[in-house]
Order: sequence, then C-alpha cells, then structure tokens
Amino acid sequence: VQLQASGGGSVQAESSLTLSCVASESTYRTYAMGWFRQAPGKEREFVAAISYSSGTTYYEDSVKGRFTISRDNAKNTVYLQMNSLKPEDTAVYYCASGGRLGVVSNLYQYWGQGTLVTVSS
Repeated sequence: VQLQASGGGSVQAESSLTLSCVASESTYRTYAMGWFRQAPGKEREFVAAISYSSGTTYYEDSVKGRFTISRDNAKNTVYLQMNSLKPEDTAVYYCASGGRLGVVSNLYQYWGQGTLVTVSS
C-alpha cells in the first residue's frame, strides 16, 4: 500500500476529526499532497492541498476556516484537521500525491484507499 489514510469515523455535527495519510517514500518524495472526498451519489471533489514545503495551501471554499491541511515530511504524513463538521461533509475522504500542486484530481498520480467520515445532525 503506497498511501494509507485513517482517522475517519462517525461524529455529531460541530465535532472535530483529524485524518492522517501515511505515504511510502516513493509516493511522498517532494510531491504535493491533497485531500479529496466523494459523497454518496456525487462526483469526487477537491478538499485541500499542500505543497511539499507547506508554503502553499489550497482549500475548497466550503471548508475554508474549518479544515486545515498540514504535513510532516519527516514522517511522510499529511493531515487534515476538520473542525465544525457539518452533515454535508459526510463522504469518503481520499489522500493523494502528485508532482504538481493543484485542485484537480488528474494532477495526482497516487491515491489512498479512502476513509469514511459520517457527520450526523
């Protein structure tokens, strides 16, 4: 397994969760890292992304101010801190790595298996 996401679960609205994604060296390197999500019956959508240096981050508008992406390059790990969760955040969350930082999924060559986040009202 090259990207292993974890940390999902079932929580109440306004709760917090932190997702983690551990990558193998070959899928981490100097790559940009991103989080995407797919809700039932919907297309996969961008959530957040971070450059290798952590100097640049992007967020989808609906998560700005609530989610924070970070990475620990010594541990080949990227995190997604999710606060003030809403029912509409319910989805399978995927981490991804790629050679270019961006918000579109085809920039990312490697994908994890996903972790389910369920937010109830």
